[in-house]
Amino acid sequence: MSIETTIKEQISSNPILLYMKGSPDQPQCGFSAQTVKCLMSCGKRFAFVDVLSNPEIRATLPTIANWPTFPQLYISGELVGGCDIITDLFESGELQKMVDTVDVGE
Repeated sequence: MSIETTIKEQISSNPILLYMKGSPDQPQCGFSAQTVKCLMSCGKRFAFVDVLSNPEIRATLPTIANWPTFPQLYISGELVGGCDIITDLFESGELQKMVDTVDVGE
């Protein structure tokens, strides 16, 4: 399976997916930590991919997504954005609304 296929499958099979540096328990950069904090405050389970331990994904995803930096948040298969956008959406209450529309199978 190509790395592009893997990425597309990850995005389509996870209702809320965060590509980040590190893990939610141990983020490896401040932007990832801030994004995780916002997402966790919304109270829904989400999947993540550590791009530091997946160098092929780290190298390929920016070209697929046309988004150069990490973290990258996907909700219902659509790129929402990175840390600044997620933080703004969280502070305005919009991120909670977006997350609330997603069935994560809980």
